[in-house]
Amino acid sequence: MDITSILSKDLYKDKVVFITGGGSGINLGVAKVFAKLGAKLALCGRTFEKLEGAKKELEELGAEVFIQACDVRDFEGLTSFLKNMKEALGALDILVCGAAGNFLCPANKMSENAFKTVIDIDLMGTFNASRAAFSQLKETKGSMIYISAGQAFIPYFAQCHVGAAKAGIDNLMQNLALEWGSYGIRVNSIVPGPIEGTEGMARLAPGEVGKKLRKMIPAGRMGTKDDIGAAAAFLCSPLASYITGTVLKVDGGMNLAGSGLFTALVSEVMASSSKK
Repeated sequence: MDITSILSKDLYKDKVVFITGGGSGINLGVAKVFAKLGAKLALCGRTFEKLEGAKKELEELGAEVFIQACDVRDFEGLTSFLKNMKEALGALDILVCGAAGNFLCPANKMSENAFKTVIDIDLMGTFNASRAAFSQLKETKGSMIYISAGQAFIPYFAQCHVGAAKAGIDNLMQNLALEWGSYGIRVNSIVPGPIEGTEGMARLAPGEVGKKLRKMIPAGRMGTKDDIGAAAAFLCSPLASYITGTVLKVDGGMNLAGSGLFTALVSEVMASSSKK
């Protein structure tokens, strides 16, 4: 999909977009869409090498890019990031909270630390980034996007940690939409479905399992990173100026039928892994 054939390549000219976990996967895909629409990009992540690679790809699209290694669990680190970002690019207009962790593990086999790690990265990381960005978003009357998941509203086997974290993110989103609306700040969540070419799909639905998963999706295909980027670009644009506190499912209908078939596929993956 050529996003510039639909939206103006200057739609986000001079706008600053900060994406947590922006060095790879869906988050980098979102960054590329904003870059094609004229935005300046700021990316943080724990691995500087990934950020360097992402920076190069975005600069090839014509974007001005700021990167700095930062863990979203570190509030002071995020505060430092945003200060340095503002000096380099200008005040923040859009925050995309995408940093996340995931793995397959039944609750009875999960350690306290494993559960806490996902809560800390996903939920605490989202709050930390939002709180640290508040003053700049208030200044620009900006917008925030949270990357959620179907696990937030449907129970998925071996995903209790993700479900708890993402449900918390969506509730946080609605609370901040309520509280920060008076400052001109809009907040929404995007729920991606299975997205091809991502580390998550490679881990959760490898090989033949991925082919079976594709047949389960009402839309008849897996999503692309551009699908999520386009949704983010829409929600942050003037086209969505009266939309806040909303969960937008960009999942091809994946979650309409519940999680039963996914559970069967996950059980297949886990059984296969246990034999190795």
